[in-house]
Amino acid sequence: QVQLVESGGGSVQAGGSLRLSCVASVATFRTGCMGWFRQAPGKEREWIGHINGGSVVGTYADSVKGRFTISRDGAKNTLYLQMNSLKPDDTATYYCAARRDVICSTLPSTFNYWGQGTQVTISS
Repeated sequence: QVQLVESGGGSVQAGGSLRLSCVASVATFRTGCMGWFRQAPGKEREWIGHINGGSVVGTYADSVKGRFTISRDGAKNTLYLQMNSLKPDDTATYYCAARRDVICSTLPSTFNYWGQGTQVTISS
């Protein structure tokens, strides 16, 4: 069973930065599809971005493009989400997810494994 454990959430003021980490329990996911999603209260889970297996380049939603960067450290089985220029609208619970396929999708239903989530709160 694959386990994903996120960390790094917290509360910062608008304009600040946070880096989220997601450690995967299985080495296989060093080279698989991994992504980040978020969910605000009363809203659907939103795709933020992902990185295909074997790639070092992320794909991002328009709402975070230019501010967020996804990276992967294969040696540590860890996925990162660097978030800069944070806005109050970025407030949500953030989830990392893994998909068995090498190629990613933007649909939450296509991801096989999920972390427990980490809360990010941005104050104005």
